Amino acid sequence: MLSPRAGLTAALSVGAALLIVLQIVASHHHFTGPLESIWADFAGNAKSFTVPWAGLGLALIGLSWRRRFLAVGAALGIDLGYQAIRTLSGGPLAMGNGPVLVLLALIGLACWKWQGKDRTNALHAAALGILLVLSSKVADVWLGITVLAGPRVLDEHIVLVDHALGDPSWLMGQLLDWLGPIASAVLHWVYIELPVGAMIVTIWQLRTVATTGDWPKHYLVRTFLVLGLIGPVFYVVFPVVGPMFAFGADGHVFSLGSYWPNVVPPVDLSPGSIAFDHYTPRNCMPSLHTAWALSIFIHSRRDPFTGASAPVWLRWGGTFWLVATLSATLGFGYHYGADLVAGAVLCLTIESTLRAPERGWDRTRVQLVSAGAALFAGLLLSYRYLSTGFAEHPVPAGIVVLGLSAGYVTAFYRTWFGDAVTTAPELESAVRA
Repeated sequence: MLSPRAGLTAALSVGAALLIVLQIVASHHHFTGPLESIWADFAGNAKSFTVPWAGLGLALIGLSWRRRFLAVGAALGIDLGYQAIRTLSGGPLAMGNGPVLVLLALIGLACWKWQGKDRTNALHAAALGILLVLSSKVADVWLGITVLAGPRVLDEHIVLVDHALGDPSWLMGQLLDWLGPIASAVLHWVYIELPVGAMIVTIWQLRTVATTGDWPKHYLVRTFLVLGLIGPVFYVVFPVVGPMFAFGADGHVFSLGSYWPNVVPPVDLSPGSIAFDHYTPRNCMPSLHTAWALSIFIHSRRDPFTGASAPVWLRWGGTFWLVATLSATLGFGYHYGADLVAGAVLCLTIESTLRAPERGWDRTRVQLVSAGAALFAGLLLSYRYLSTGFAEHPVPAGIVVLGLSAGYVTAFYRTWFGDAVTTAPELESAVRA
């Protein structure tokens, strides 16, 4: 068995190799690679404002209040300095350099200056921040790879499945048109700022680690990262661009018609793959925005140490983030309802794999994870090969999909939350003993 140091070395080596390989692929196909994007965070125009600051927010979890104020002040000062230079030279507004530089500085200080609990907590929390930033770089490149791997898309199959689910994207798209620009602006902000919601929940979950040095066995970031590692693999297996592109004006000449969101496409019982453009990501199946938002909701329910109910503001916030994200994914035409169902099942399966590691792989966990994996695989296979059956028998097909999914949600709840109030303190006491 590998020692912790050897395991860390292996993980860093694999991560570095992955970044290099992705950079080579990106450079060969003339789009921005992860190493170029990382360099821009240091010396150029940072691509994102939210992700670097969310990463720094995670890193602050492991610091004392004094060091938190110093870190935020330094990051803000660096950002303002960089932006002043850009503005004077006619450059764009692109803040985000400061938090990345401070993240590296925190790792350096922890390694060479700090000791004991201060060092361990700072390195642990800073690693979470760095992982968040790096995962966004990898995700950007992977979206380009989905285009290369999927020149033809399977939207004709998914729209038939969606008929059996009530065409939710068309319904929500029309609802958002009716609600007007304010509702759309709020939902758009929630959709693109998903890391902010994750950061808020994670900070609450880890709010005591700087003083106690005790980290929970499982928390949101673990689920978030595993979803980001596993979910995108299916983009290349099942390439789908979404209704606003395949059936709307945003698909331009590749669109099958100007249907979305006002007219539901006619049923075509001979679906196939359709050639699409060379720049729209094939990132619909499954909906990772749904999976991530659902994980935020799940982790906003209870304290990871004791199992006690989370504060009301956090529970309502997690609920809002989930509902708003689902509404945005459908209402903006980014996803079909079938994508959301698959994303939710994937989230619950991975959460069941990671949750309560002190429990071990008992019979209940094995059954729950196996059932989730089987349901997820069954959904994707049926979407691909039984889509005409969905269209020919929409009511029973929709009942089967939604019924099986609801059954899995119920099993998940009963396993991890049904007796949480009574068993969590006992588990916590057993772990600490």
